[in-house]
Amino acid sequence: MKWVIAVLIFSLLILFHEFGHFLLAKLNGVTVEEFSLGFGPRILSAVRGETRYSIKLLLFGGSCRMKGMMAELEDDEYEDDDEEEDGDSEEEERRRLEEDAEGSFLSASLGQRAAIIFAGPFFNFLLAFICSVIVISVVGYDPALVVQVAEGSPAAQAGLQAGDTITSFNGEKVVIGRDLDTWFMFQDLKADTEISLTYKRDGNSYEISFLPETIRRYMMGLTYSLDSENAVVDAVSVNSPLDNAGIRSGDIITAVNGTEITTGQSLYDYFQANTMDGSEMSLQISRSGRTYEKTLTPVFTDYVRLGFSYNLGRITTTPAGVLRYSFTELRYWIVSTVKSLGGMFTGRFSVNDLSGPVGIVDIVGTTYEEAKEDGPVMTWMNMLNLIILLSANLGVMNLLPLPVLDGGRLLFILLEALRGKPLSQKVEASIQTVVAVLLILLMVYVMYHDLLTLIAG
Repeated sequence: MKWVIAVLIFSLLILFHEFGHFLLAKLNGVTVEEFSLGFGPRILSAVRGETRYSIKLLLFGGSCRMKGMMAELEDDEYEDDDEEEDGDSEEEERRRLEEDAEGSFLSASLGQRAAIIFAGPFFNFLLAFICSVIVISVVGYDPALVVQVAEGSPAAQAGLQAGDTITSFNGEKVVIGRDLDTWFMFQDLKADTEISLTYKRDGNSYEISFLPETIRRYMMGLTYSLDSENAVVDAVSVNSPLDNAGIRSGDIITAVNGTEITTGQSLYDYFQANTMDGSEMSLQISRSGRTYEKTLTPVFTDYVRLGFSYNLGRITTTPAGVLRYSFTELRYWIVSTVKSLGGMFTGRFSVNDLSGPVGIVDIVGTTYEEAKEDGPVMTWMNMLNLIILLSANLGVMNLLPLPVLDGGRLLFILLEALRGKPLSQKVEASIQTVVAVLLILLMVYVMYHDLLTLIAG
């Protein structure tokens, strides 16, 4: 079943993306020769007007083929020609003909071409926004409320109280609770780093700053939320006992040393009653619907305590709030994706943290199986949340300035505008071929790693 759901989600994302190209091409007078879902041989096909609409064998993909955009060059057109007429090469003559052809992509202005290319990623963002409106209308948003403040902590001494709404944290704007999660995902809280935050209480805004409390104790490298329905691992510190044991963010802790764990609060209560002393521990975790036993040994280290916990639960809002927080939801996933890509370059994340089709199908399946227990409404909400995440990711990834992606095509259009003439088709094709091969190799590695992870658990 999870494969069917995954295919349906992928198909929706791709169709919406390609429909963006299709619609803007039609609006700008560019002929769409074929609009298809999938790759490979056609299964179903029909011609309406100037366009062929197709469903192809391999559904993980799609295309909007426009006249003159993907012109195939014959082998002899790559060969050097010693004789040129009027100083023009055969390739330049061909391109000039394509630009003059009625309905050709190349005959459109630079602005029109850029709009057609950008429409694909934009429609992915639009789909994510539409799904956000539905989700927030039904289950609401997660306000950045302070749930609990540790008594006597620096945060409490600075004046922070339960019920306050955090609006900024160390200079970064905070609208929803997950904004704080994002900060901790991409940055480490250090003992000598002053925390500055702004919060609202009774309509008034306050700004405070304090140094976090540092405690030396045995640690596993675990971050989780007290108010989560399950004891979900929010983050795992790099090179920590949890990391070395193969436990990842998203895993659900169901037992510690034989004691059943059902919620984040029950996990907290367990650690309060059973202080870690460096002895080996056994954890039972749930991942992708399967249960695994992990053993690890906590290490004595400095624990930097924030001093307060914040809300990640959702509350309903007004119609105006639905629109506002739908934009917030879209912004959250775009920013998270961009920061994750940045983390690849800073070393915070590696290629092994990427998920390909296999990993995504596994995530879809796990989410579906877990959501079924909460009824059809929550199942739909969870599936829509996945569409929001994947669609926003697809939009951002497609805007990367790589030649085979929409961002690369926009880069070529920008270069054409700066140079006053386009790049040689031969050069452009060569660049695209090299990048395509590298991306295919990366995809193969990611799929291989996903399969190993599933097998090893």
